[in-house]
Amino acid sequence: MTMRKMIDISDETAARLAQGRCVAGSLRMDELTGRVTFRPYQLLSRMPGWVKPIHRLEHGWVKETKERIKLFESIPKRLGTMRVMHIIDRDVSEAKDAVMEWEMIERL
Repeated sequence: MTMRKMIDISDETAARLAQGRCVAGSLRMDELTGRVTFRPYQLLSRMPGWVKPIHRLEHGWVKETKERIKLFESIPKRLGTMRVMHIIDRDVSEAKDAVMEWEMIERL
């Protein structure tokens, strides 16, 4: 014997399903009422321009987000320790100059 249950979903979720879009979430049963509810995951949407590149480095990049300035470097190990240290110093100096230029341009 099968039992049918009603699943409570929000209007936004129903609209997304009607458009044929996928909605990720979880089903839960309320122990007091016995009702099954669907809760969509609260995923962060990636807005265009959320991460803006400031400068491209030889082995990485410098980018701006709403709250941070990000510096990323990825240097091959095969270059050896001394060359890696030199590249890090050079790229950090270049990143500092790029951030100073970016700040001056932004303030104008």
